[in-house]
Amino acid sequence: MILAALTPLLAVLGLLVVLRLPAAVAMPGSFALTAGVSVAAWGVPLRRVLAASIEGILIAVSILWIVFGAILLLKVLTGGGAMAAIRQGFARISPDPRVQVIVIAWLFGAFLEGAAGFGTPAAVTAPLLVALGFRPMAAVTLALVADSSPVSFGAIGTPVAVGLMQGLQTGDSAVAPDFVQAVAVQAAAIDVLVGTFVPLVLLVLLAGIFDERRDWRRGLAAWRFALFAGLAYTLPALAVAALLGPEFPALIGALVGLAAVVPTARRGFLLPADTTPPASEPSGAAQMPLVRAWAPYLLLALLLVATRVEFLPLKAWLQSIVLAWPDILATGIGVTLAPLYLPGTAFVAVVLIALPLHGMNGRETAAALHGAGGAIAGSALALGAAVPMVRVFIHSDVNDTGRASMPMELAAVAADLAGAGWPLAAPFVGALGSFLSGSATFSNLMFAQFQIGAADRAAVPETVVLTAQMLGANAGNMISVLNVVAAAAVVGLSRREGAIIRITLVPMSLYCLAAGTVALLVAAFG
Repeated sequence: MILAALTPLLAVLGLLVVLRLPAAVAMPGSFALTAGVSVAAWGVPLRRVLAASIEGILIAVSILWIVFGAILLLKVLTGGGAMAAIRQGFARISPDPRVQVIVIAWLFGAFLEGAAGFGTPAAVTAPLLVALGFRPMAAVTLALVADSSPVSFGAIGTPVAVGLMQGLQTGDSAVAPDFVQAVAVQAAAIDVLVGTFVPLVLLVLLAGIFDERRDWRRGLAAWRFALFAGLAYTLPALAVAALLGPEFPALIGALVGLAAVVPTARRGFLLPADTTPPASEPSGAAQMPLVRAWAPYLLLALLLVATRVEFLPLKAWLQSIVLAWPDILATGIGVTLAPLYLPGTAFVAVVLIALPLHGMNGRETAAALHGAGGAIAGSALALGAAVPMVRVFIHSDVNDTGRASMPMELAAVAADLAGAGWPLAAPFVGALGSFLSGSATFSNLMFAQFQIGAADRAAVPETVVLTAQMLGANAGNMISVLNVVAAAAVVGLSRREGAIIRITLVPMSLYCLAAGTVALLVAAFG
């Protein structure tokens, strides 16, 4: 039966990564296999499989809305000349692509993660990197790897405030806020030892895989700048987590990091003397002022923050308008969407402002709409199958065999095999949750109670295991099928999802291994 539970993972890895089929083919095949196994082998009622599939389709529509908004904004900014000005602005900070990828993917991406999360950072930073001359494969891969460490506190702390808090809730018993706060602070502390190295990993990938010379030593040559940029985020994030709680570490950490790293890069401080040539030289003078070119992205960031902080009324108002199907096919499975609260709506609102701001005429606007619609067409089938597959997998807890859900059964087997070494394995369970669901929040929500049980069986501190869960969940963001499909669509790589995952799988595994090793040491000697 464990083989049956492995069906979704084996199908995705086999069809998408090993056989290198495009996601539009691999994901429908994976969904069909998962649905068939859940009914035939796991004993899940057919009606429940259908309900979970409907739920998944509706969630996929919300993800496509985000992707559409991101691509539409990109098309508008490109057509209006803003991207050319932005490109030259980043080139003036430094012509070195090693600096550009850290400033854009690591720090600006962390800011977007803290403000919105849910796939927004890669959807914004990948096209920015492409505008600077990075190849699309390099841009989307580096954006996904960079959007890892900040995910622990993304979307105004949702992975903690919602994922852990609700995941630990049992019946009417309240979860002690001090306990969750202790987990959050410990996660930020361990990430100083792990997440700080993400910028260095970005440079090694950039130089070793995507540079024509394939010389990873050129990435390591900027190790001092990379570690400085890593600490410029992780240390402020730790301080904010300890002093203010889990809502703002990513947001404030990113702003502090940008304030420290940008002037450092301008002066060439900590950079090697022989800087890497730019990905491509900017030509000519930008016709649009830099402030006007950046205005849509800055407005987007402000809008996302303003609609996600609790002390402003916008969040409650936007979330009050919902589309709900609370009991699909009388199965207890339900879905609720707040269309105005989705990041895609913020993208479209900014587009409406950017059109007159950048002087776009009717023909140029129609071209942008046509381009955005065509770009998401290739992703619609992949996401429309991937999300239902995930929901069927997760909702397999109701079945005729009396077993837990497929992911919980897999995790339980792993916990029994690991024994006292469970803190080393716990991050991989968190990564599994994000890989399947596309959300660190949902990974924490799904596996928090299981991690508590595994900690008790292994006789290790619960806070350590939950910390490992949090860190693994953010690492899984690098290989999440949903995030990969969505980010690939933004830069026109809708048939290269397997190639992206083959690359991001390595840094994801290293991240989980490093986080698990530190967690194991903390459990043994802390």
